[in-house]
Amino acid sequence: MSELSHIDATGAANMVDVSEKDVTSRTAIAEGVVITKPETLAIIRAGDAKKGDVLGVARISGIMAAKRTHELIPLCHPLMISKVRVDCAIDEALPGVRVTAEVKVAGQTGVEMEALTAVSVACLTIYDMVKAADKGMRIEGVRLLEKTGGRSGTYRAEP
Repeated sequence: MSELSHIDATGAANMVDVSEKDVTSRTAIAEGVVITKPETLAIIRAGDAKKGDVLGVARISGIMAAKRTHELIPLCHPLMISKVRVDCAIDEALPGVRVTAEVKVAGQTGVEMEALTAVSVACLTIYDMVKAADKGMRIEGVRLLEKTGGRSGTYRAEP
């Protein structure tokens, strides 16, 4: 028997049966950063990007991505998400934008993938919206910060 929940006894990929799991409140928080040139960050901060409001569009794209995660990741369950919050904060020290996402659900499976997908797509959106000014941007540090609920309990990433 495999220790991986998405692999069956024969080694084939399968969708996990969550029908016998309890419905519990579950939350996941993820983060990622887009490293830019200082000049690019100035364009984002001033709202002067030719494509429009970079951070506003990134927030919306992250929310949309969280809701559609099951369409992107083959073995994810479609979920009735109760909350998605995506924050995009300018960080002069990077320089760049720090993106965080929080996703909540009352359900039988967690929302880690939804939070990670929200962050990833929001970061990609930032890149897309200002790539004309800075093709050398980097997306880094996409990771799960915290998850609560479910059988495995609470997880918090090391600082």
